Amino acid sequence: MPSKPLPAAEVRPRPVRTYVLRQGRTSAAQKQACTRLLPRFGIPYCPRVLDLASAFGRPAPKMLEIGFGMGVATAQIASARPEQDFLALEVHTPGVGKLLQLIEEQSLTNIRVIQHDAVEVVRDMLTPQALSGVHIFFPDPWPKKRHHKRRLVQPEFVALLASRLASGAYLHLATDWEDYARQILTVLAAEPSLENSAAAYAPRPAYRPQTKFEARGVKLGHGVWDIVFRKR
Repeated sequence: MPSKPLPAAEVRPRPVRTYVLRQGRTSAAQKQACTRLLPRFGIPYCPRVLDLASAFGRPAPKMLEIGFGMGVATAQIASARPEQDFLALEVHTPGVGKLLQLIEEQSLTNIRVIQHDAVEVVRDMLTPQALSGVHIFFPDPWPKKRHHKRRLVQPEFVALLASRLASGAYLHLATDWEDYARQILTVLAAEPSLENSAAAYAPRPAYRPQTKFEARGVKLGHGVWDIVFRKR
């Protein structure tokens, strides 16, 4: 649970948000799931270091899922990898409620949810080398050029993520926007503490299920690009 704050040098203002809070419909069941299950499986954002072992009730490899959408892929991966714990981040209430429903329906014990901005959670709550892996699947592409500054994958955030990875841990991103894939590849390749696991783009790892976003992209004729880097 929260203990001491991170050094003041890492606590910086966030002038540019990488998301907008859309007015999506939250179903009654999703609202009820948030009310009933967030006290059990949720962790409130707090600008202090989070004791991950205490949060999950055990020492185990810790994975970070950023922007889990409706949580289907997160639940599938966590179910298939019970020996690992998954800290899942999402800002939108319908997705949070849906993942909580899946946690209850599937009796999953290795997922905790934080409903807050991922950049602030990583910066303020996670310690260096705390993570065995990070998944960022189909982040908002912000397709208009004037909005590219809002894309999540920027050099400063990648450096921050890399600092939270243990040696040998991996950072896996997937997108169905080719120009964003090129940007991701360029930004990750420029981070000296990371190395690409492939010559360029990686084949889709077996653990990543096809999401509805991927299926939608395929129907629209988009490609899908997986990028997997490891911490040196």
